[in-house]
Amino acid sequence: MADTHLTPIEVGLTAAIVAVEAEEPAVLVAGDARAETRAGLPFGPFDPLSHRTFEIGLRSWVQAQTALHVGYVEQLYTFGDRGRHARPDDTGAHMVSVGYLALTRMADNAAALRAAAARFEPWYRFFPWEDWRDGRPAILDESILPLLEQWARSGKDDPARPPGRGERLRHTFGTGGSPWDEEKVLDRYELLYEAGMVEEARRDGRNPAVAKSKIPPLGEPMRFDHRRILATAIARLRAKLKYRPVVFELMPPEFTLTELQRTVEAISGRHLHKQNFRRLVETAALVEPTGETSTATGGRPAALFRFRREVMQERPAPGLRLGGRA
Repeated sequence: MADTHLTPIEVGLTAAIVAVEAEEPAVLVAGDARAETRAGLPFGPFDPLSHRTFEIGLRSWVQAQTALHVGYVEQLYTFGDRGRHARPDDTGAHMVSVGYLALTRMADNAAALRAAAARFEPWYRFFPWEDWRDGRPAILDESILPLLEQWARSGKDDPARPPGRGERLRHTFGTGGSPWDEEKVLDRYELLYEAGMVEEARRDGRNPAVAKSKIPPLGEPMRFDHRRILATAIARLRAKLKYRPVVFELMPPEFTLTELQRTVEAISGRHLHKQNFRRLVETAALVEPTGETSTATGGRPAALFRFRREVMQERPAPGLRLGGRA
């Protein structure tokens, strides 16, 4: 006789809602990252009776819970691993979370933000090693790399999971002369999780390779698997900059080239050479002058530009193909 005792499956929709304000990329969170209840991404259930598609469901409960208007929305990944935050012998419903990246402008949501229980927090608060705008982050050499190198030496490589620990460390964190790839945000977080170095791993029962007392806080943790989903969103957005004009979803209708550069730098975590960036924007023909100027900075008037929407019909992959570091 067949076993009729089946573990129920629930489908949830988790949104990394991103905005850029004052040259800082930020993500909408609920809860207090410094309190017992960790910060988390907005989350809501998928109701197949009310929502024809996952995206319709996502937009519906984001509007209902936060009153925020989100523009660009993209599905990231389906996160269904059991055991990342399940309790031992957990027989409850298995949660499958469909992650989304959504982009918005804070200026479009000022009233909603005042009324919402959620708030925007800088995403580098959760991933401090990803911000290279002012140079190589000190946390890498002071904490992360020495501990990861110790972890790479301390255990045997799993033949079922090539490449080995040392090679993965080189590829993800750019050690041994390998370049730093800003798109490998998720790979770096997953390596830290595997090594038991982030709080979420220890919460999930993964033993760290080094003494817990030697592991400093590596960014602020989030509830459930939400920092993993946020890492996926950051990686996707950084990659998307290079072949789709998504950055303009985060810009006001009119902007200066300096404001555009600062926004691209904020997302990519890189400092860009001013003249090279302007040449790149000019070559890509993504913007056009409005004929107006801005004196918001208090200095010399700066020309205002707007996004050229015609570029979407002119070529298949309009984006900012960023070169090497300045």
